Amino acid sequence: MSTNKLIVLSGAGVSAESGIATFRDAGGLWEGHRVEDVASPEGWARHPEQVLDFYNQRRKKALEVVPNRGHHVVAELERDFDVTVVTQNVDDLHERAGSTRVIHLHGSLFESRSTLDPRLVYPIRSWELKMGETCARGSQLRPNIVWFGEQVPLLEKAAHLTSQADAFLVVGTSLQVYPAASLIDYVPKGAPIVIVDPQAHALRTSHSVKAFAEKATTGMEKARAFLRSSLRD
Repeated sequence: MSTNKLIVLSGAGVSAESGIATFRDAGGLWEGHRVEDVASPEGWARHPEQVLDFYNQRRKKALEVVPNRGHHVVAELERDFDVTVVTQNVDDLHERAGSTRVIHLHGSLFESRSTLDPRLVYPIRSWELKMGETCARGSQLRPNIVWFGEQVPLLEKAAHLTSQADAFLVVGTSLQVYPAASLIDYVPKGAPIVIVDPQAHALRTSHSVKAFAEKATTGMEKARAFLRSSLRD
């Protein structure tokens, strides 16, 4: 394996190819719900039962789908490079495909956390999180998801790793979701940047990039070949 450090930033487009819907594809709605009702602290305060049900259904769906070729190629990159995946996705498809270092910027569907102490995080063993399930301090558990209006606690770690990268690969995102999209600004000068996304040619960045305007399932093979030729010890 090469010692070259590769950061992979993945977005909703990768999971969409496995059948996981994104709210951007549904006019700002997730399964008929307004985003602010199911993905904000205010929505949780108003209707916690609705929020739990929404994420229970998403968790159930995530367990029904399987990683696609895009996920598998990302995992296979570990044969050639020192890879860290920074994902905006809350599913576990990268892990199930074989990626061993994954940072979930927006949290994980398969974790709950205390509403009293965010440091108290617990795995969710099945698809369901219920009202009445509490943390060690007795407070209701909520999905360990970064909701709109909340800080992104792992962003600083991701930015630090990106600043040390020998190459940066973006897959399944058009770099419109912030603050995750800002990671491209931390890529060291001269490090190759590769983007795999159907909207890749429409992106505007000050960096020089190699763009593959394709879905992850096809474009990732080309991205891998490009990175192999660009990063040789």
